[in-house]
Amino acid sequence: MMTPTPPHIRLSNEIAAQFRTREPAWAAEQIAAHIHTFWDPRMRAMLLTDAAAADGRLDPLIVAAAALLPPAREDGHRRA
Repeated sequence: MMTPTPPHIRLSNEIAAQFRTREPAWAAEQIAAHIHTFWDPRMRAMLLTDAAAADGRLDPLIVAAAALLPPAREDGHRRA
């Protein structure tokens, strides 16, 4: 039985697909900015954990973007 893909992985990979034709460093910066601005810190924390695991489920652009993100606070508040 297949385990469903977690939402943070599915959504981040969908974002990466939109940037696949762009220069990778620029794309990673834009993706990181989007995730930092719009994603809930708890979801961002899950993404950072999975990016660190490097298990192949995340698009390489997402792994690069995750490296640019500040640590996520897990109290539900966004950093300024």
